[in-house]
Amino acid sequence: MNSCSQGALADTVKESFTEYLNTMEVHGSAWADWSGYLEKTRESLATFFRVPSKEIAVTTSVSAAISAVASALDFTQKRNKIVLTDNEFPTAGQIWHAQSLRGAKVVHAPKNPDLTVNMSELISMIDEETAIVCVAHVNFRNGVLTELEPVIEAAHKAGALIMIDAYQSVGNVVIDLEKLRPDFLVGGVLKYLLGTPGVGFLYAREATTKDLIPTSTGWFAAKDIFAMGIHAYDPALDARRFESGTPPIPSLYPAVAGLKIVNEIGIEAIVDYVRPLHEEIREGIEALGGIAVTPKDPLKHGALLAIASTNENAHVAALEELSVITSCRDGNVRISPHFYNNREDVAAVVDAFAKTSQYLRR
Repeated sequence: MNSCSQGALADTVKESFTEYLNTMEVHGSAWADWSGYLEKTRESLATFFRVPSKEIAVTTSVSAAISAVASALDFTQKRNKIVLTDNEFPTAGQIWHAQSLRGAKVVHAPKNPDLTVNMSELISMIDEETAIVCVAHVNFRNGVLTELEPVIEAAHKAGALIMIDAYQSVGNVVIDLEKLRPDFLVGGVLKYLLGTPGVGFLYAREATTKDLIPTSTGWFAAKDIFAMGIHAYDPALDARRFESGTPPIPSLYPAVAGLKIVNEIGIEAIVDYVRPLHEEIREGIEALGGIAVTPKDPLKHGALLAIASTNENAHVAALEELSVITSCRDGNVRISPHFYNNREDVAAVVDAFAKTSQYLRR
């Protein structure tokens, strides 16, 4: 029940490591296999998002993706403002604030008491001086979902770019990029896409980002990586220019294996299946006197359910002793069911919370 931190290990994902190791044993030098898996990862992500593969960059993390985009922006001009919310993950906050060393002005839209974004404040901050807006789709603290359409519309109306951090929503919320039309979207395969650490991704909409050239780069971002040029900067013309050096080869194999499962099931089927599990867990824990700090409306949260705790770290440890794996943030235990969970798991979770009810904040 901890997909918000790490997806469960699928058999085929586990077997993919053996496939990777075999390339080293059988071939010794296996660059053809490895570069092939880089493109398989790109194609798998493009299939998931239903976008052209040329709009997908495969990175080592969300941090690498955001840093590459940030390096392409010129903050010495009039458009030097970066608009964030108070719901961002530390990666986004720290990288964007680091741009103040390059002339950027970073502002934050406040959050409401229930951790929803203060939408009117956010939109009012977006103006003709805004270079980029960065918004977390689902809050990692309590699972609250931010409505993207009005923010994207406000950014584009002001002539600003917008980046969506979808790490906590990708794989558990339907994201229609053709309808939303953000300029950038970042995420990773570690959580609901069933991969392992080491693979992040960046979607860059070609129509609005093709003129941005990152200065944070590497040889795999070159137009021709085999040219081995060192006397000029010749970045790729597609989203691959936001990549860097040698790809995270061992992590590409489980990334492809995990994405294969998710793509075969389909995101719509996953959402429809998980939603009742999420609500049954909520109802069971609330019947024990527990408090869910995640909004009840299914259109206002992702798959993450946060339960108030008096001692979240001790609570998580006690649940683990009962073979229920969760995580915690900010005084809450985080429960995140996925398509591989079932109603027996729901019953086990509720029973474990009943046995650890001394930690429930009421």
